[in-house]
Amino acid sequence: QVQQVESGGGLVQAGGCLRLSCAASGRTFNFLGMGWFRQAPGKEREFVAAIRWASYNTYYSDSVKGRFTISGDRGKSTVYLQMNSLKPEDPAVYYCAASESRGPYFNDYNWGYWGQGPQVTVSS
Repeated sequence: QVQQVESGGGLVQAGGCLRLSCAASGRTFNFLGMGWFRQAPGKEREFVAAIRWASYNTYYSDSVKGRFTISGDRGKSTVYLQMNSLKPEDPAVYYCAASESRGPYFNDYNWGYWGQGPQVTVSS
């Protein structure tokens, strides 16, 4: 059993920043990476960022590259998402995810564990 606890969502003005945190517990020893996806109302869930534990390589969607930074600690099964320069198109529910798969990180079906998702709201 895996539990993921997220925190850090909220309301921020456009141009502001937020930091999301996610800590997983339980059967995390097979995790190959952790990441973040987001889903806005009426839209499909989309990949945001990921980190691979073997290399600590990070990956980003084009829409957040240069503004968001993912980091984490494999030993603690913890991942963070620092979101800077937030834009009006960034509001969504942000889901922490964990993967035991070596499949493409941008496909959500390669991620087997999901958190509840903190809401991020950006006011203009």
